[in-house]
Amino acid sequence: MNKISLTKEQIYFGSLILVNHEYPLVEMGLDPLVTNLEKSDIKLQRQASVLLSNLMREINGWKEIVPVSGWRSLGEQQKIWNDTVKERGWEYARKYVAVPGHSEHQTGLAIDLGLNQNNIDFICPEFPYFGICQQFRERAASYGFIERYPAGKESITGIGHEPWHFRYVGVPHAQIIINEGLTLEEYISFIKQFYYGNKTYSIHGGGQNISISYISAIQAADTEIKVGHNKPYSISGNNTDGFILTEWR
Repeated sequence: MNKISLTKEQIYFGSLILVNHEYPLVEMGLDPLVTNLEKSDIKLQRQASVLLSNLMREINGWKEIVPVSGWRSLGEQQKIWNDTVKERGWEYARKYVAVPGHSEHQTGLAIDLGLNQNNIDFICPEFPYFGICQQFRERAASYGFIERYPAGKESITGIGHEPWHFRYVGVPHAQIIINEGLTLEEYISFIKQFYYGNKTYSIHGGGQNISISYISAIQAADTEIKVGHNKPYSISGNNTDGFILTEWR
């Protein structure tokens, strides 16, 4: 077995960090950003960018879908917030634009997509539930993406329904979120019942058995975390109070 050491500061790193009205982004948790989306200077974290490109290649999506907005600096998010409040009103801004410092776009893990047309609304691009957009949506979880702000969950996410906004959380978490009908907020809470050393959430995918467990930041400081020797695993902070350990067996 391999032993892992975790620090409290690491809860701000990883593809499963929760950034919303309650939990702001801690900038120290950002991984390097890249620009390799089709004919675009939009930046994402490398893994999210690569898998988004692979997904679009599979469905031949770049002819009809364009990236509208990816990573934003705090300054850019502040300007978008100010401009939206000025041009469309506070209620509209509150519904569709996250408060600066609390935006998923600042993580480099979120992408807004829109149909390729002459006039694209930067705040609310068109991304319907049919055609190429629905093809993207149906394959998204296989590449680690979820529709982040679904209809009927506004009271949980704090953001209006956004069919165009997708968040990279990684595999197999995206598929679990879809299967269980959860938002990221709900998933972060859901996975806490699978406490490390007690029980795990198990799923089969890609010909492998996958085990997922939650490690509290307090537990991480006092517990020796062990993973299988030469077995792939990932650990992501949740940006709230702990870590999510994923092991492929």
